[in-house]
Amino acid sequence: MVSASDRVTDPEKNPAKDPEKNPAQTSVWLDGQTPSRGRRTESPAGLDRNRITEASVRLLDAEGLAKFSMRRLAAELDVTAMSLYWYVDTKDDLLELALDSVYAEIAPPREDADWRDRLRELARSYRELLVRHIWISPLAGTFLNIGPNSVLFSSAVMDVIRATGLPLERQTGALAAVFQFVYGFGTVEGHFKARCDATGLTQDAYHRHAMGTIRAQPHLRAIVDSSDDLMAARGGDTVEEMRERDFVFALDLLIAGIETMRERMGSAHRGQQPQ
Repeated sequence: MVSASDRVTDPEKNPAKDPEKNPAQTSVWLDGQTPSRGRRTESPAGLDRNRITEASVRLLDAEGLAKFSMRRLAAELDVTAMSLYWYVDTKDDLLELALDSVYAEIAPPREDADWRDRLRELARSYRELLVRHIWISPLAGTFLNIGPNSVLFSSAVMDVIRATGLPLERQTGALAAVFQFVYGFGTVEGHFKARCDATGLTQDAYHRHAMGTIRAQPHLRAIVDSSDDLMAARGGDTVEEMRERDFVFALDLLIAGIETMRERMGSAHRGQQPQ
């Protein structure tokens, strides 16, 4: 979560906004004024919050989080930077809006499917989202994630976790196990893909280049050579195929763990029942 002091010192923050008067506002979703009081009564022609949010997502996808700024976004929309402040108070507000908007890309799982299949569908969709928009990983760990689309995703996840049959007090642990795994897996995958794209190499070519560089160093080659049998057994002819096998199996392990713990806890509960 970004502190109030952090929001003041950013040079792209709106100087008219005084967080000290409302220290609880640490999220655009906690601000009841849209747009805020004291601004013009008429919005800039051709702008609205949806258009600004969509442009933010496009810009973040194209140029990344580090280069994102109010000035750059204003240039993309062909407006002045001050025009954007009619809709948001800070750059953080825009980032939160962009973050929540992409959660809408996660389709709800099939209602008539088994909980295991629904969990796999949500996990895969979340992984694909993290790879498609690599900038959301740091933002999801920074902001509250309480926008409407994020809440709908969380609700779908909780519905599946409830359907596992785990005791209530263990359900959040199961949720963390699955979706923290997916978060980490998708984040690493997304950044590896972006690095390959930046070099102009395919993922396979980049992997071969990296491994060749390691093998060329005598003190590291033995370590790599010792794992050749592991890599061969991993299966798959490409980096993407190998990664897909790993993801599917890891998710199966987590699902099996949920099933095992559910049965174990169910047996323990039955054993405590009066005879």
